[in-house]
Amino acid sequence: MRRVVCPGSFDPITNGHLDIIGRAARLYDEVVVAVLINIEKSSLFTVEERIDTLSTVTKQYENVRVAKFHGLLVDFCKANDIPAIVKGIRVVSDFDYELQMAQLNFQLSGVETLFMPTNPKYSFLSSSRVKEIARYGGDVSGLVPDLVHKLLIERLRG
Repeated sequence: MRRVVCPGSFDPITNGHLDIIGRAARLYDEVVVAVLINIEKSSLFTVEERIDTLSTVTKQYENVRVAKFHGLLVDFCKANDIPAIVKGIRVVSDFDYELQMAQLNFQLSGVETLFMPTNPKYSFLSSSRVKEIARYGGDVSGLVPDLVHKLLIERLRG
């Protein structure tokens, strides 16, 4: 079985995230969407909320499952018998950072990293930008799934 992990904080989930997950789901037998537990970072949504939301917005893909992890991603990969990581790349600066991480991860564990160029219509999109726009009342409805849009409005303007 060909397995891959799509890691991230997913706070919140964007259409760019879903694009990478969906494309990976067409290429692999199983895609594990791994939500990072980062206790040093304050998140808008709890890990459980992100897992529930991701499970809902990816339910169309029978081969996608959602999990959480803390610590090193390569340890999660080894514990779950996942040989590869898929990362979306929006811009050159993403590649500079992710290449270093990929090389380090391979050195530590032999886990491969595959880079998938983001669909150009999502190249400007990031969770932090979505949160900022939503905080100031901007319309993010075309940037996130409908469920996420609803949850953002409730959380930020509630």
